This record gives sequence, structure tokens and C-alpha cells, in this order.
Amino acid sequence: MKYVLIFLLVLVIFIISVTFGAHNDQVVTFNYIVAQGEYRVSTLLTVLFAMGFFLGWAICGLFYLRTRIALMRAERKLKRVERLAEPAAPVAPLVGKE
Repeated sequence: MKYVLIFLLVLVIFIISVTFGAHNDQVVTFNYIVAQGEYRVSTLLTVLFAMGFFLGWAICGLFYLRTRIALMRAERKLKRVERLAEPAAPVAPLVGKE
């Protein structure tokens, strides 16, 4: 359910940005690090939104992948420790005779 709500939120933001961009056909000058260009607001908005969206997914994906790798290593280490902790043969408890 949580993922459906997140998906719907992203979809609503995307639809709003496309609608906003479609109603703004004016040309703006966009200065970026290397050069400068003149673009329509709708094109610029769409490209920047898409870049931010995919960059966000890539960063979150890398953090998720790093966490999954750490979890796999921890599970492997836990199995190794459990295997070493198992007794080779059952040992009878030492009970003194009284």
C-alpha cells in the first residue's frame, strides 16, 4: 500500500509538471556550467524533472544495494559463527554421585 501511495504521488507531480510546462511556451535563457542555451520552459522543465527523478532513483538504488550487500555479508558471517558454535558430539553433563 505504501508503494502505491508513493507511485501515485510521483505520478501526480509528473502530471502537474507536464501540465505546467505545456501552458508555458515562452523561451528562456538557461545558464549552466559550461554554456548557455535558450529553451522552451516546457522542454526545460521536463528534462530537469526527468534528470532529477532518475538521479534520485540511482542514488537510492546505490544505497539499497550497499545495504543488501552488507546484510548478505552479515548473514553469511552469522551462519559461519553458528556452524562453529555447534558441538561436535553431545556431551553428557558431569553430575557428581552423592
